[in-house]
Amino acid sequence: MNPPALLVANQGDRTLSVIDPASGKQVGAIPVGGVTGHEVAATPDGRTAFVPIYGDSGVAKPGTDGSTIAVIDLPARKVAATIDFGRGVRPHCPVYDPVSKMLYVTTELDQAIAVIDPKTLKVVGSIPTNETYSHMLAISHDGRRGYTANVYPGTVSVLDIANRKVVTVIAISPSTQRVAVSRDDKMVFTADQTTPRLAVIDAAANEIKTWVDLPGEGYGTGPTLDNRWLLVAIPRENEVAVVDLRTLKVVKTIKVPAAPQEVLMNPDGQEAYVSCNIKNQVAVIDLREWKVKALLDAGKTADGLAWAR
Repeated sequence: MNPPALLVANQGDRTLSVIDPASGKQVGAIPVGGVTGHEVAATPDGRTAFVPIYGDSGVAKPGTDGSTIAVIDLPARKVAATIDFGRGVRPHCPVYDPVSKMLYVTTELDQAIAVIDPKTLKVVGSIPTNETYSHMLAISHDGRRGYTANVYPGTVSVLDIANRKVVTVIAISPSTQRVAVSRDDKMVFTADQTTPRLAVIDAAANEIKTWVDLPGEGYGTGPTLDNRWLLVAIPRENEVAVVDLRTLKVVKTIKVPAAPQEVLMNPDGQEAYVSCNIKNQVAVIDLREWKVKALLDAGKTADGLAWAR
């Protein structure tokens, strides 16, 4: 077993930071190649990380179309293999599902999710989303459902993971970003990009349950391990909003460095990590005191986060 590490995908310098959470120091910066890796996932044993190479464009914008995933040997701190789709698909968000033991990756230009065997590094299937610009993905903790944030249709596709098909598509707004699932799998969250509010989807009914008003347009979200709170990154306000999941109201905000993006919980349940890409840092939030306890230096345009045990 390797020492636990925080992984940070750095868009700007095309590296993967390996940060020692105990010291708060970056202990490695692994070049991933390509233009450029936004997100990262790791296997449960902490030995392998996957960084899709999206390209140099933004969602729905012209630019290069990435076609590969960098497979990183974390103990050796180097790219050990490459998964090649053979064509530009703009792979973006990887999620390792411990139930199926498969890696799922959004492939925007295919309007689908690629299913990859992390042992053989082969694409073994796909799940259609029936929507364009399926950018982000979350999978329920029981492994049954997947949810994609489809940016410009402004929808969420609900996926049957086992049967690899679309269950339904839920309209949210003209544009939506990021997606997360509550720890009990009962709620799904995605942020409206046209109005400062968060959609709360009832996972049983597959419809919007309610809206949470935010202090600014939201982005990445993450529920605490006890399923009591939801942290919401508010990039333009340089803060993180804390939503009470019992009342579905914002109860406090926490100032962080510029442009918070993604939220990740430490498995100890005591801290949350928030990537702040303009400042090239990760803010460490104390979930008992509700304040930033440390700032970790990462790489240029720090974005996607993952935990390697």
